[in-house]
Amino acid sequence: MTFRHLVAASAVSAALLATPVMAETRTPVRTDHHVHVHSPAILEILPRYCNSPGRIGPCDPAFVEPLTADDLLADMDEAGVQTAWMMSTAYLAESPMMVPPLPDAATRVHDANAFTVATAAAHPGRLVAFVSINPLTPDALAEIRAWKGEPYAKGLKLHLTNSGVDLRHPDHVRRLAAVFDAASDAGLTIMIHMRTRAEDYGARDVRIFVEQVLPHARNVPVVIAHAGGWGGLNANTWDAMEAFRRIVDEQPTQFPNLFFDLAQVFDAETSQDDRARLVEVMRGIGVERFVPGSDWPFSGPLDGYLNDAMALLPLSSQEAEALRRRHIGTR
Repeated sequence: MTFRHLVAASAVSAALLATPVMAETRTPVRTDHHVHVHSPAILEILPRYCNSPGRIGPCDPAFVEPLTADDLLADMDEAGVQTAWMMSTAYLAESPMMVPPLPDAATRVHDANAFTVATAAAHPGRLVAFVSINPLTPDALAEIRAWKGEPYAKGLKLHLTNSGVDLRHPDHVRRLAAVFDAASDAGLTIMIHMRTRAEDYGARDVRIFVEQVLPHARNVPVVIAHAGGWGGLNANTWDAMEAFRRIVDEQPTQFPNLFFDLAQVFDAETSQDDRARLVEVMRGIGVERFVPGSDWPFSGPLDGYLNDAMALLPLSSQEAEALRRRHIGTR
């Protein structure tokens, strides 16, 4: 365990001492729907990526740690987590934040995705592979098609911030819709980090996404990462979540395959008011649409995040139990 992990665990412990804890033993989270393990192809370029003048902020120290699938599985065992959705970080190779661009970016994307799929194949029943692409690149659709029919490639991860996608740019929206079409044709569940780099990101972007992109997913599940933000609960995330609440309220049966993960949305230091507001918005959208996720390794130890910190949310015992057991099936 790193020093940062020890600090995170201490913060959780302190919060739990100040909060009433249920007497009964909690059921461990069944599935972590959002974890990362970098491939060698991506680990090699991370120093250049993190020091690039195109970056919008510094890299989290945990982002560059050379953690392996064995590290992840050990943490899952400690927390009692049965399965985890393992997100490829291949999209980093083609991120516009990488300045200058990599001459072998497309090859690195495929190699990183192949690593993720092979890792899941080596741990069937424990790890589920999500390949990734930058939806604005010329090779995006071909890379999705390359994994069609591969039994261990179950999903597609999209990261709009890192990919430079602007949901207010008609051509970007068109390309994103085409990626959703391709993922649906390949039977890939879609995990999308929806927040863009727009400073006023929020309800306007959600409405565009729901009206012009989401219908192209057709029958595959779509999971909105970080509940519509990029971690934490700030004004942009609240605005996005409230927009989703209004849309679901307007069309309650229109989006049966729309879900939200709770990866890094809260932590042990989230205020009681924000935790209460989060649960209120979750209920407005439908608690059944929310799934556990950690964003490992950024979460610190899974037991501290998925079990201890999540227990601080003021859900009913029935809601909390259902959340911990929730698992979205993939093809």
